[in-house]
Amino acid sequence: MLTWNYTMLLLIPAMILALYAQGKVRSTYKKYSSEFTSARISGAEAASQILGASGAGFVKVEKVAGHLTDHYDPRQKVLRLSEGVYESPSIAALGIAAHEAGHALQHQAGYAPFHLRSVIYPAARFGSTLAFPLFFIGFFFSRKGPSVLMDIGILLFAVAVLFSVITLPVEFDASRRALALLRDGGYLRGKELDGAKKVLSAAALTYIAATTMAVLQLLRMVMMRDSRD
Repeated sequence: MLTWNYTMLLLIPAMILALYAQGKVRSTYKKYSSEFTSARISGAEAASQILGASGAGFVKVEKVAGHLTDHYDPRQKVLRLSEGVYESPSIAALGIAAHEAGHALQHQAGYAPFHLRSVIYPAARFGSTLAFPLFFIGFFFSRKGPSVLMDIGILLFAVAVLFSVITLPVEFDASRRALALLRDGGYLRGKELDGAKKVLSAAALTYIAATTMAVLQLLRMVMMRDSRD
């Protein structure tokens, strides 16, 4: 929920960054999903081999419907790859598959930010759903000073922001692991590895944009609350 007042100006830089990031992901993925690797193995095969060689062969690799719906499910220990990644031997597919395998390896290794994000996720999801309705109900219906509902909304959204902030090192580390695994395993070489890096860097930019938007939105909420003092 977005309500217009002067504080909306805070969100403009984040909106511009988000639009740029989305365009960058689309163009980069389109380019490198049409360039096949010399290894000629699919994203699913690469992920399975990487997991097996890293001692995480128990993690299942499954196909999931949708476009760029790739993710690792730590509860079921399943790595799910979208159709375009699962079956394709493209540079983009191997980069994305290795990135998701990186998350599985974070889980196996007890990587602290990964586990912290998993613990916070339920509260962050709950908070992001209720934060804005509660805040703006309090904003519109309180006549004098900040209301309790506004404070609760800010607190709930702060948890969602914390989740977004913690997500950054988790995603950056998964990409770092992915590129090292692809290089050391001989899956990608030279320009192929550079292409995978560009794909993962573009994806990382979307997380940066989302975090920037969340932080600025939280700041906006605080400013709106303080305007009632």
